[in-house]
Amino acid sequence: MAEKIKSDLSRAEILAGGLVQGVGFRYFVLRTAMQLCLKGYVKNLYSGEVLAVVEGEKIKIMELFEQMKFGPSHSYVKTFSIMWTSFNAEFSTFEIRH
Repeated sequence: MAEKIKSDLSRAEILAGGLVQGVGFRYFVLRTAMQLCLKGYVKNLYSGEVLAVVEGEKIKIMELFEQMKFGPSHSYVKTFSIMWTSFNAEFSTFEIRH
């Protein structure tokens, strides 16, 4: 069973709220996602939240989600959520969008 989970490709939208803008949060997500070989993007929202749209192995997306709950040292993540959707191989890299 664990072997099957590792190979499951998935897509997720991860939202983080709190003190997550202006503290290097997007760059933290970029570095972490690239280390985990995930593809997609991260961007600031007008609501003050940060949105990450990621594709890759489900277990690695979960690792990114766990890291985003804490964020970089100057951030304070108060709220977080993850919504799973279907993998569609839309991205070739991970980037910061503006």
